[in-house]
Amino acid sequence: MEHDAHTHHDHDPHTRHAGRTGHAGHTGHSDHSDHSGKVSWSMAAKATLHCLTGCAIGEVLGMVIGTALGWGNVQTMILAIVLAFFFGYALTLRGVLAAGLDFRTAFKVALAADTLSITVMEIIDNGVIALWPGAMDAHLTAPLFWIVLAIALAAAFVITTPVNKWMIGRGKGHAVVHQYHH
Repeated sequence: MEHDAHTHHDHDPHTRHAGRTGHAGHTGHSDHSDHSGKVSWSMAAKATLHCLTGCAIGEVLGMVIGTALGWGNVQTMILAIVLAFFFGYALTLRGVLAAGLDFRTAFKVALAADTLSITVMEIIDNGVIALWPGAMDAHLTAPLFWIVLAIALAAAFVITTPVNKWMIGRGKGHAVVHQYHH
């Protein structure tokens, strides 16, 4: 069947709170308001991993649903991509809603924070899967499916981390979300 493995998320800072800790693995990201571009690779990797988590959940769920319904590769891939964006944004929404933002504002923050990161992840992971011989037709029970999915997600992580580092250094991407973390 089809496989789409994507994960990504970045977040932008509009209002920062010095000394605050992030959510789900984002502790220690305090004030980034200088936007000097001096962002650690560790911070960028954590932001990317956050995005990757939501994307991977959506991708795998989309593949499972598409396979269970007997859909073709294209339909399954589309569903997996849609769900990857949904779960990627949902993880970010969860954190900013918990910080007290209203839904409309939280949704805008999630869009600003995650769109580029998720897009890059989806292009990379789906590209790997689409180009890997036999991967698109491998079933969920086949080792090839899971091996290629893992490779695709790893490639998406490696390629998206520098993108997130660049975005955070400019006060965009994951930096936006960190301003709302307690």
